Amino acid sequence: MDFPWGHHRRFNSYTEYFRKEFGGRVQKVTIDAGFTCPNRDGKIGSGGCTYCNNNAFNPSYCLPQKGIIRQIEEGIEFHANRYRHATKFLAYFQAFSNTYAPLVKLKELYSEALAVPGIIGLVIGTRPDCIDEEKLDYLQELSKNYYIMVEYGIETCNNAVLKQIHRGHTYEASVEAIGDTVAKGIKTGAHFIFGLPGESRGEMLNQVDKINLLPLNNIKFHQLQIIKGTEMAEQYRQNPDYFQLFDRDEYIEFFISFLERLNPAFVVERFTAEVPPRFLEGPGWGLLRTNHLLNLLEKKLEEKDSWQGKYFKG
Repeated sequence: MDFPWGHHRRFNSYTEYFRKEFGGRVQKVTIDAGFTCPNRDGKIGSGGCTYCNNNAFNPSYCLPQKGIIRQIEEGIEFHANRYRHATKFLAYFQAFSNTYAPLVKLKELYSEALAVPGIIGLVIGTRPDCIDEEKLDYLQELSKNYYIMVEYGIETCNNAVLKQIHRGHTYEASVEAIGDTVAKGIKTGAHFIFGLPGESRGEMLNQVDKINLLPLNNIKFHQLQIIKGTEMAEQYRQNPDYFQLFDRDEYIEFFISFLERLNPAFVVERFTAEVPPRFLEGPGWGLLRTNHLLNLLEKKLEEKDSWQGKYFKG
């Protein structure tokens, strides 16, 4: 069957998208540039989002004291053992809010990353309240010569849940920031979490209709995991029944239902996340790696003869 994204996989795959755009594998190299967030440093709050512990997601080579160049060099070496065909790389500013600094500082950091051989662009993870026209104008200029993606943490369309997890912004703020970014011609991505407390499975599923209206290039999803050292971990210890955590098979079935309604124009970067078991407070999915889960998803999609956007109403 021919799918609208031009390859055989049953969803608009990030890996295949880059093969088509750049003629081969492009690998992201994660960087911790030492940023913080406005809901950590007291500007709008302290303590951060209730689920957040960046140490659970950062690769071992990501230490801000190493500096940008050394982290990228170690990251490229790290990925070279796993992805031998990758010759092009994106510097992924991941930890915390990577536009939360004066423009002069951002220019210094981004320029340093782009100067490393093999780096063809930047992926910049941030929040909708950490962007402005001056920064977007600069990123617009960079995008004329490099691949530039601004990735917004939205997490959910539900404002009550955003407030409960201390996100510090509304869904409407995300919509506005995405619109401003796209208006500058900058590639734009978004990140969502499935399973946040206070949100039913039906509510999570029905968010797809709002998400489909966003002018996104890329989109990322993952299941909620309870991470040690977070406020949510303490909440879980006190009242585990309040949380409706997905088991593995349940999540794959849910995600397929979501994917069937998802805009087929969105490039899906991932649908799960994994953290080292030592960081998990609540139940996990054992030692299953992301690639194994992806194989399970694709097998189930084939069994169901389903695909991204099967029931999309454009």
